[in-house]
Amino acid sequence: MTEDVLFTAQNGIGTILLNRPKALNSLSLEMLLPMLAKLKEWETDQTISLIILKGAGSKGFCAGGDIKALYEAKNDVLSLQKAQRFFEVEYQLDQYMYRYSKPILACLDGIVMGGGVGLTYGCSHRIVTNQTRWAMPEMNIGFFPDVGAAYFLNRAPGKIGRYLALTATVIRPEDVLYINGADACIPSEIFHDFLHQVEETNWQQQDVARTLEKQIQAYSQPSVLKSELALWQEEIDRHFAFSTVEEIISSLEQTPNPFTIKTRETLLSKSPLSLKVTLQQQIRGERATLEECFTNDLILAKNFMKHNDFYEGVRSVVIDKDNRPNYQYRQLSDVHEEMVQKFFHE
Repeated sequence: MTEDVLFTAQNGIGTILLNRPKALNSLSLEMLLPMLAKLKEWETDQTISLIILKGAGSKGFCAGGDIKALYEAKNDVLSLQKAQRFFEVEYQLDQYMYRYSKPILACLDGIVMGGGVGLTYGCSHRIVTNQTRWAMPEMNIGFFPDVGAAYFLNRAPGKIGRYLALTATVIRPEDVLYINGADACIPSEIFHDFLHQVEETNWQQQDVARTLEKQIQAYSQPSVLKSELALWQEEIDRHFAFSTVEEIISSLEQTPNPFTIKTRETLLSKSPLSLKVTLQQQIRGERATLEECFTNDLILAKNFMKHNDFYEGVRSVVIDKDNRPNYQYRQLSDVHEEMVQKFFHE
């Protein structure tokens, strides 16, 4: 069994530790499979009352999927099959956690991005710290915000979900709370004290839900900082209400200010194909169930894995790190509606 994810059981707690700190605990298929198996085992284990999900090291919980491993699928059939299997298992695990019958305490300390967001969003108790940096950064590599993002981003206030999906903006803890990506914030300097108290409690002798809520309330503190997303809510709702990327950009151009200028530049730096597919994904997700969103994500992921612009995006950001992608589709006008719709079909 891989050492990249570790499991312990003590005091009625089942702990999952993502253990790749040098890689910011990025996820691999070899980590996802035992996690899914262990969670299924613990769900029926009467000695386990609470699950804790955390990452090793001081930099973050999880930076997402292992993109370098996915890049190998470009020219290798076996690697492509493994990459497709990765997405299948990842989405199965993420979806399962929304329905899990026992409390899951997710520690969103430090970097929480992409697959890390997907792993925690469905957990019952999600704790951020003042060190949390949260994002769905898939647009930066010519991909799309997956792991159920069409479901959970559409539950953010107004059109903020679309804004986060299309811009890949990194947000701070007060913003994560604002979009309902977390339930409480505990300052970093006392977070380990909180976790120690939780881990030292014998949960087999407790009213789990009530005791856990009390412990969180005892340590949590409201942020002194105002959510930036809340400040920009009106602007975001106005510009991101449109159903095409071209209309969004046109709207941003009509009211120039520091926010709209920066947002427009950010959008135009992304893959045109990713922008158009992602906007359509978010629109479809408005009325879709959790299951439908994950089904859609798997179709989209497999179709992106067949497309050169995904690999070019990964090359520019992760492999060569030149941040100069040479996309096949360089302009929004190069991406036609028929092409976008094909991405939603197997």
